[in-house]
Amino acid sequence: MFMEKLKQLMYCNDIPVINNPTIICERPQFQLLYEELDSMIQTLFNHEHQDLHNFEEVIKLKKRFKAAAEEAEDIVDIFLSAVHCRNNRYFPRSDVFQPSLHLEVVMRSISSIKMESMTTHIDNMKMDSSLKTDTLKMQSAGTSHNRNSRGSKKLLKKVVVGFDRDAEIIRDKLAEDRKQLNVVSIVGMGGIGKTTLANKVFTDPFVVYHFHVRGWVTVSQTYDKRDLLIQVLSSIDDQLELKKASYSQLHEMLHRSLYCQRYLIVIDDIWSKEAWDKLKLFFPDHNTGSRILLTSRLTEVAAHAKSHGLIHHLQHLTEEESWKLLCEKVFQGDECPKWLIDPGMQIARNCHGLPLSVVVMAGVLAKEARNKDLWVKISCSVQLYIASDEKGCLETIALSYDHLPLHLRDCFLYLGGFPEDHRFYSPELLWLWMAEGFIQEDGSRRLKEIANGYLTDLVDRNLLIVERRYATGDVSDCKVHDLVRQVCVKKGKEERFFLKIDFPPSKHHLYEVIITHKQRRVFTNQDIDIMSLSYPPAPSIRSLVCYQRETTLIDNISKFFHSFALLRVLNLEKCESNDFLPGLALLVHLRHLDIWLSSFPSSICNLWNLQTLIVRTSSSSMVLPSNISDLVNLRHLVCNADLYLPSIEKPMKLEAISNVELGDGVDNFQKCFPRIRDLSTTLYSDEENDFEVLHHLQLLILIGPGYSRRRSVEGEFLRGEPNLGKYHIRFPATLKQLEVIRCGLPWSDMSIIQSLPNLEALIIKDNGFEGILWGETDEEQFQKLKFLRLEELNIKQWEASSINFPCLEQLEVVNCVDLEEISLELRDISTLNYIDVLNCGASLLESLQKTRQEQDDAGNYELKIFVDGSYMPSCEPNHDD
Repeated sequence: MFMEKLKQLMYCNDIPVINNPTIICERPQFQLLYEELDSMIQTLFNHEHQDLHNFEEVIKLKKRFKAAAEEAEDIVDIFLSAVHCRNNRYFPRSDVFQPSLHLEVVMRSISSIKMESMTTHIDNMKMDSSLKTDTLKMQSAGTSHNRNSRGSKKLLKKVVVGFDRDAEIIRDKLAEDRKQLNVVSIVGMGGIGKTTLANKVFTDPFVVYHFHVRGWVTVSQTYDKRDLLIQVLSSIDDQLELKKASYSQLHEMLHRSLYCQRYLIVIDDIWSKEAWDKLKLFFPDHNTGSRILLTSRLTEVAAHAKSHGLIHHLQHLTEEESWKLLCEKVFQGDECPKWLIDPGMQIARNCHGLPLSVVVMAGVLAKEARNKDLWVKISCSVQLYIASDEKGCLETIALSYDHLPLHLRDCFLYLGGFPEDHRFYSPELLWLWMAEGFIQEDGSRRLKEIANGYLTDLVDRNLLIVERRYATGDVSDCKVHDLVRQVCVKKGKEERFFLKIDFPPSKHHLYEVIITHKQRRVFTNQDIDIMSLSYPPAPSIRSLVCYQRETTLIDNISKFFHSFALLRVLNLEKCESNDFLPGLALLVHLRHLDIWLSSFPSSICNLWNLQTLIVRTSSSSMVLPSNISDLVNLRHLVCNADLYLPSIEKPMKLEAISNVELGDGVDNFQKCFPRIRDLSTTLYSDEENDFEVLHHLQLLILIGPGYSRRRSVEGEFLRGEPNLGKYHIRFPATLKQLEVIRCGLPWSDMSIIQSLPNLEALIIKDNGFEGILWGETDEEQFQKLKFLRLEELNIKQWEASSINFPCLEQLEVVNCVDLEEISLELRDISTLNYIDVLNCGASLLESLQKTRQEQDDAGNYELKIFVDGSYMPSCEPNHDD
């Protein structure tokens, strides 16, 4: 991120703030600093020699280099702030910062680190790396063997609650009539019960009868192949003499044990695709119906091993199941006393559906007196008890953190700064990651695509829980399990990754932590006393995320801006202020700003580093200033009100903008936002609505002028009339998601949309299309449409053929009370797996029941139909007769 800024300072002349004689004359220094940093990055972070990076000398050099680079960045940014202050009309004589660039000391530090790195005997380290690897292997052999000592036989006595349906699904898949060797996987977060469920299936009487040979091996993060062979052979036959056998002898023994047998092997706790690729060679396929049952925290590992098998994602326990498990563990089959039921259920509820947490709390309760007041007290401190169980919950979850690749660790730790039970809106989380510099560019993809890949990776590792997905399948909202969050907080504090202020801090403590220890990220739900930080100027704070609703922060940041001059992230989404105070315009290093405003001031456009601007307001609309294009790095502009752009000075690099309307001084979207990807705007019937020229557009939301909020901003600016159905619209071929709201289009215009080659999601709501009949449109196909939502339409009949929807997966019909039936030939759409209908008429309900019966008769029990939130079950045929 810093390197990109240096490149802008060296070469960019179209940014008014940095196209300044004082800055331009320092370009040779920027060039020299860039070259020195680049040289060190190539030396210390060369991925070809990743095996050397654990040597203590290299680790120390990396830490010193990082500190030197951060110091250099602070010096450069203070210099830029000084220049900006001197040229700002609000602070024309400010002497808080001196506009001079003093890089001599830090350059000497970098040179010293460079010399040491050249004399660290890299070649000798390479020779020693093989010895280091052998040592790790010896350690790993002991690790995996120790884990096996608890083996499958010791799991037999475990209390198992809530897994009956899961076990049935897995057992049926293991026993299905397929001769080829197949893999079934159980995937879920640490502590959710994957091993317990696998053991429940492994010891099921039918499974014991069905398979001739059964074996169990626990892989873990570090493993030795010889040790794994011993594990499997021991679990198959504990009479075998294995200690003195060689690797090849063990391999031969296993081959003989499995030869032409129908076997079941459980591979527990596997962490990598590479481990699977090595292990699968042990297990022959003789077309005997053998199976491998695999457990992992990583979805990508299960997908890699899957072949034609099942990936079963294990869900959290319900409150009822958590309570049942707690009772079984604490009372060992006896009844829970009535006076303990309420506090006991609260304890179970506070375990948030994680079996491991329930087991830990059961252990706590089993040692305590059965006293109601004591149990009430314990129910208020469940998380403290769980956190104090050092060898239990947190250590189990922390394994997932230890296994994270380096590029995901910062993204993961960042989650710990937010409040408990916080619901993350994925675009805003990704924007924050980008502003913090967590996302590594690879040259071929956009930062948002890379960030979305990071998010998906954390979901696949079961460290994030998906609450809602977009119609296209991407994550929309997610949250962190409370135990996972505790790991984030614990690791974040250990690594001084952020300062989390949950209680009013003393001035001395705040000063010591932020100033003395150079804390760079602060998350707070308290009103920080900025006055105590006003000297010395420009502390190290780079990110400030505040969840205190009523706060003096905004006013203080403006008055004492020098204490926050280096801020990159300022998130004040809970602080409902009205004014953008002058001092805020001096925070020129901001990359992410989330703020409440009553109007959009032109001074905000001084913040040339801004990538994301989120404006919250109580107004219904807001006018954008004409100098908005001075925000040359702005990619995302989001507002909960309508935005009106009367004029613009030059094109912008915006990729996403919400609820925008162009004024008479603006030609079209293509000239304003040639790179736009996500756009919501109003349609007017007296104009050409040509979106075809937007060659990057993927999401388009069209709102008819009858939309209630779209009225005026500082006077009337409503263009066109709400003359519904007389639009001239052209769409780009790149479009993936389209929402049509209150536009009153005729159903005959659907053919325009139907022909879009990349459209995956279509949402029509509030009479987006007008008329009682959606008739057939020949055999024109929605080539890639996966999601269709019809909401609050006056449609009565739908005659579209299944031929039109070859890829449809989800259909939602909401508040279309007049719709008589869904006339799709659903049996011909092999991809359809979900229908959700809310508030429908009796006729539509009857057609759904016929559809359900039709699908059952065809043997398709996979289709899920929901009516008013309730699942419509399959009517499976009765085979008793």
